[in-house]
Amino acid sequence: MTVERIGPPHFGTERETLRAFLEFHRATLAMKCEGLTEEQLKERSSPPSTLSLLALVRHLAEAERAWFRRVFDDNAAPMLWSEKEFDFQAAYDTTGARAEEAFSVWQAEVEHSRRIEREAESLDLAGHQPRWGEDVSLRMVMLHMILEYGRHNGHADFLREGVDGTVGA
Repeated sequence: MTVERIGPPHFGTERETLRAFLEFHRATLAMKCEGLTEEQLKERSSPPSTLSLLALVRHLAEAERAWFRRVFDDNAAPMLWSEKEFDFQAAYDTTGARAEEAFSVWQAEVEHSRRIEREAESLDLAGHQPRWGEDVSLRMVMLHMILEYGRHNGHADFLREGVDGTVGA
């Protein structure tokens, strides 16, 4: 599988720009994982940290779910990797995790997020963030997710270099 990553436009509407940056970051995560074995995806950065590329995929599946599905569709949607509410750390434990499942779940959550954004009449669509107990806009959610991916893609840079020496975006 070859990941196609398209850079964000230099000009565009606010929505087009936010969508493009989020897609760019999603593709970056996929690129960082491309071509690795399951064992390589599970390689930890520096024990005792449980951070690995597979852990990031699982975490970002959870983040997509928490920020799109739970905010706009189903405030009570369960966590993906934990029975405890708001337990985002469970995604980092890849003991017994399978890469195929993690990528499948991540892709499904990304598709769900895309559908929510596409169907929204505007970036002012309001949803309820159950973790905060407050309403938030689609604009805020998209910006949050761009920052979430950007931060974790920085981790993915170091993780990938540690696995096989591959550097660069």
